[in-house]
Amino acid sequence: MAQAALPAWDGDVAAARALQETLARELVLEDDFPTPLRRIAGFDVGFEDEGAITRAAVVLLDADSLQPLRQEVARIPTRMPYVPGLLSFRELPALLAALEALGEAPDLAFVDGHGIAHPRGLGIAAHFGVATGLPSIGVAKKVLVGRHDEPGPQRGDCAPLLYRGRTIGQVLRSKPRCRPLIVSPGHRVSMASALALTLHCLRGYRLPEPTRLADRLASRRDRG
Repeated sequence: MAQAALPAWDGDVAAARALQETLARELVLEDDFPTPLRRIAGFDVGFEDEGAITRAAVVLLDADSLQPLRQEVARIPTRMPYVPGLLSFRELPALLAALEALGEAPDLAFVDGHGIAHPRGLGIAAHFGVATGLPSIGVAKKVLVGRHDEPGPQRGDCAPLLYRGRTIGQVLRSKPRCRPLIVSPGHRVSMASALALTLHCLRGYRLPEPTRLADRLASRRDRG
């Protein structure tokens, strides 16, 4: 499925948008992940050499304790320029390389970015999920599309993110006095479970542990 979900980039923006709409129809937005979860993973992407190299990080964690078990970094030449709304085509090759380097499939993947909270319903977490078949959740730092009320000030307060008459995510206050996160299902996870699992993975920081650790690794703040 990965090859069909990620054709070689030829600069055809219209074709890429059409593919997003096609792939979005293949997403499963109901719970279809192993229970109990044993191992979960966080994924994030950064760039090196002024964008010439895409750097993807994955951290594998124990699902109960959230203790990190293993981490990997994949570096590949960047395949395409930044095109608004098509970021997943730019980042996905490196994420797939990081998953391959990990050598095992997690029960669930948290991806730094959007799931279905995207103009065509296929943010990076959703694209990653449909390409790999893995259950996935997107946790993003800002709204890409849609409108919402401001969630309450306390940890766990949330408000639905609405777009074209449907809920595409939850705007979650993950830490008091911090800007909220955008949580949305990617693939094989329901909206309710995406929110509940994100809350489970919070440990006093703004970001849930899987993407917090992957973010540190992808941005090189841990000097990895």
